[in-house]
Amino acid sequence: MAVTGLLMVLFLILHVYGVLQAFGGRNVYDAYSTHLHQFGVPILHYNWFLWIIGVVLLIAVLGHIYAASALTMRDWRARKGIGKRYQSNKGRRGTQRSYSSFTLRIGGVYLGLYVIFHLLNLTAGTIHPGGATGDPYQQLLNDFGVWWVVLIYTVGMIAVGFHLRHGVWSALTTLGAHTGPVARLRLNILAYILAFGIAIGFLLVPWAIVAGLIH
Repeated sequence: MAVTGLLMVLFLILHVYGVLQAFGGRNVYDAYSTHLHQFGVPILHYNWFLWIIGVVLLIAVLGHIYAASALTMRDWRARKGIGKRYQSNKGRRGTQRSYSSFTLRIGGVYLGLYVIFHLLNLTAGTIHPGGATGDPYQQLLNDFGVWWVVLIYTVGMIAVGFHLRHGVWSALTTLGAHTGPVARLRLNILAYILAFGIAIGFLLVPWAIVAGLIH
């Protein structure tokens, strides 16, 4: 669960860097998009780099889903006949649980559906609410000019933020990060920085298009 999750976090960091190229204008963004398709040529064939990334991500996603399902079933079996989850004197209601951990599973389901929409929209071009075009920059302008696409994208990025907030912390502690008081604080700060940084980074482009800052 931790390893596959961190692989996807690494991809998101690289992906948000690419999305932010839109602030450089049409030529910069289209050149970046073209470079991705040609990356590694002639050692790699055209588009092979993207296919390799796609296969690695697919394996990571499937592994993540499998691990989540296995852990959920283990959790349910372990809690049979036992009282409330996360019992603690620290929580107001007798439980100690953050909102990000509470929404982790349902948020993961929404993210799965969102990723399918995102791939069909901006990757495959099967769904193009704002009109189809062969130009990557113009496709951004077209699709983020449709209010409900921006809404779906915004909710998706909020879900990403909550998922990363708990997921990053949990993954690092699972892989052996120290959880003493000082280390716990540092891990929480890192989790917040990555969660908000990635979510806000992705949201900057569609909302800049809505505001007319990117055109």
